[in-house]
Formats: sequence, structure tokens, C-alpha cells
Amino acid sequence: MLKADITVERSSGNVFEDIGLAPSAELLVKSEIAVRIAVIIEKRGLTQAKAAEILGIDQPSVSDLVRGRLRGFSSDRLFRFLNALGQDVKIVIVPRPPHSRRIGHLRVVDDHPRVAAAGARAKKLLGGRHPSRRPFKPAKRMKRNPIAGPR
Repeated sequence: MLKADITVERSSGNVFEDIGLAPSAELLVKSEIAVRIAVIIEKRGLTQAKAAEILGIDQPSVSDLVRGRLRGFSSDRLFRFLNALGQDVKIVIVPRPPHSRRIGHLRVVDDHPRVAAAGARAKKLLGGRHPSRRPFKPAKRMKRNPIAGPR
């Protein structure tokens, strides 16, 4: 049997950076994962407080998560949230086509029919757009009320 020499490189801690993907690719994956988490929370009928207890975070963080405000949430942390919600996470690595010019791509694939169906329902609610393609809008800042003073 032939043995191949395999070189191993230490990770920087960011798998997306290690494989040379742009930060936007990571943001897309994070948003897709966040949509899956939000769908699971909604499907189970969990309050944000109960979801926070399950995920081990505070309720305002759950609010940020389900609204797509993902600053402060690493991909690894989102994977752990999926695990806490009883989901298995598979990472599948496949070679890209030999003549492809792109570096590679990342995508989130639903393996479970119920989750895929929930995604399809969300797509229908979003007017035909896939939930992961929904642009997350930043939170609107409210104007200060000069009478009430600062918050």
C-alpha cells in the first residue's frame, strides 16, 4: 500500500480565511445559518427568553441573532447553537471542477426534509426569494426625543 505525505498547516482560527474566501462569503454562510436557527426557534414555538436559555446567551442576543445582526457571532458559535437546538452539523469538502476559475464556494444545505420545507415556506413568505438571500437590514435608529432626554 502506498502512503502519501500529507502536509498540515495550523489554522488561523478562521476556516474561511484559511481557504482564501472573501469575508462576504463568510457573512453569507453566517446569514444562512442564522436563518436556519431562526426557523428552528419559530417552528418550536420558543420564546426568545427560552431560546436564550437553551443557547446559553441572553435574550437581547437572541433578538439580534433572529434579526440578522450577526456581529459578535462567529460561525463556530452558530454551529454550537445548532447543536444546542438538537441539530447535527456536517461540513462536506469536495474538490471544485478542474477548469473552474473561482476559488471555491460555501453553501448551507438542508439535509432534513422538515427544515427544507420550513425554508421553502419562508421563501414563499419572502415573495419567492430564498430566506438566505433576504438582505438583512441594519436596525433603524430612533430619533432622540429632546423632551425625554438621552436613553
